[in-house]
Amino acid sequence: MATATQPTVTLKHLSADLADKFDMPKKQMNQVTEDLITLVVKNLKKGNRIRISGLGILQVRKRAARMGRNPATGEAISIPAKKKIAFRASKELKEAVGK
Repeated sequence: MATATQPTVTLKHLSADLADKFDMPKKQMNQVTEDLITLVVKNLKKGNRIRISGLGILQVRKRAARMGRNPATGEAISIPAKKKIAFRASKELKEAVGK
């Protein structure tokens, strides 16, 4: 659970760390990471699964339309079908974080 004392690491932070590690200009590494995100989004839009070794699998799943209830009024409502992005963590990630 996130708390106020935990920092948020952004894509720019990760790009800066990678730029330092590989002795590349930060601007160039930012472009590489932005292009990676663009490719991930493009492939998810096509319905492709994305497997990133050591991290996990991203995929689009379809949710069927269903009936639900408004919690405030108890009234029955129709929830439309939609797509959602699902992430399944790899065994390595689960083990690394679980320690």
